Amino acid sequence: MTDRSILITGCSSGIGFDAAQGLRARGWRVFASCRQQADCDRLRALGFEAPQLDYTDPASIDRALAEVLEATGGTLGALFNNGAYAMPGAAEDLPTEALRAIFEANVFGWHSLTRAVIPVMRAQGYGRIVNHSSVLGLVYAPWRAAYTATKFATEGLTDTLRIEMRDTPIHVVTLNTGPVTSKIRQNAIPHFERWIDWQASPRRAQYEAKLLKRLYEERGPDAFELPPSAVTARLIHALESPRPRPRYYITKVTWMMSAAQRLLPTRALDWLTAKG
Repeated sequence: MTDRSILITGCSSGIGFDAAQGLRARGWRVFASCRQQADCDRLRALGFEAPQLDYTDPASIDRALAEVLEATGGTLGALFNNGAYAMPGAAEDLPTEALRAIFEANVFGWHSLTRAVIPVMRAQGYGRIVNHSSVLGLVYAPWRAAYTATKFATEGLTDTLRIEMRDTPIHVVTLNTGPVTSKIRQNAIPHFERWIDWQASPRRAQYEAKLLKRLYEERGPDAFELPPSAVTARLIHALESPRPRPRYYITKVTWMMSAAQRLLPTRALDWLTAKG
């Protein structure tokens, strides 16, 4: 693909920031978007083109894409939908409004941006759309109902889009990431504190024994945790390979849980995932 321009969302830190750096080093023109203007300003100081894009704000999606297309003369080689957040908590304690809010950011905003990009790619005759899913788009886990629901939805949308785009020059790819070093835990805390009334929950003792410690305490890497560069490496293949894979598994956990989902009966998978 000769047009090496890409719009990446969620570039303030972690996976998005590493991807922006890694692709720029390979000669890509990177539009490294962030939700907060202060983060965009910081990236601009580092030499990036950094449009402000908040998935929950349709106007910001339109402005960001317009800014990118004006800069490129109306083309865009690739889109990496990466920005998302988590909201820990038991499913029964999750207010419906909280679920609506996370779907706006993790699903509906992605869909809006993707729909806006497709006509550009269709007209220019090429394009790559890469959606960043998770091992939790393949299997479920306790205390992660909201995030898991959004990733299961992303899987369905992305798989359907991929087969629908087979008659076009647009490639659609899924990245399924397991434990990778990022700020997703720290960034989840404000959402947890806003929406989850754990002290009034019938599961209060479980929150105190399990979730609160995991959420608030600084600790070392999780088992099998990889650096963000592991995701960037797969993203590079998805963008630069003449025939990208439909799906890339990243971390051993993703490979293991994918195999478990396919091979284990539901009761056995429940037992395994209940361990968290």
